[in-house]
Amino acid sequence: MKTVAKFEKVSLNQFIKDWIDTFGNQPDHIITEIYNNIKLPRRATKGSAGYDLYSPIDFDLVPGETIKIPTGIRCKMDEGWVLQCYPRSGLGFKYRLQLNNTVGIVDEDYYYSDNEGHIFLKLTNDTNENRTVLISSGNGIAQGIFMEYGITYDDDTAEKRNGGFGSTGI
Repeated sequence: MKTVAKFEKVSLNQFIKDWIDTFGNQPDHIITEIYNNIKLPRRATKGSAGYDLYSPIDFDLVPGETIKIPTGIRCKMDEGWVLQCYPRSGLGFKYRLQLNNTVGIVDEDYYYSDNEGHIFLKLTNDTNENRTVLISSGNGIAQGIFMEYGITYDDDTAEKRNGGFGSTGI
């Protein structure tokens, strides 16, 4: 097994900024309490490939509803690695809880962005069975798997990233 990454919290200031941008103005002490309770991703078992990413808040998602979650987490990775984020399989199987971008890709250079590499998860309850998803703070909502990647022999890209969604084009 290769050790290739380290999860960290973003700074409190970055979290407050992103939380307010996502959920609107709330007292700083409430957001600080949410931040203080953030759990760093962990594997559930020695044989697990995925690191569980946890919800920082309680929330309910009725059928068809979407929520964007600032996780408070960032990830520093070795060169040549990417973090791929998927829904937790149990939530996907039971509720059709889905990530809106199907698979979240966290590139190694995202860590150095102006937003400190803050990982967001956008989830939709896509149930066909009229089931509401109930999530408690601290419960796993997604899982991240580290994958090694390669580039072509003639790759000459020299651009630097600054940002997340759409920062390199679309």
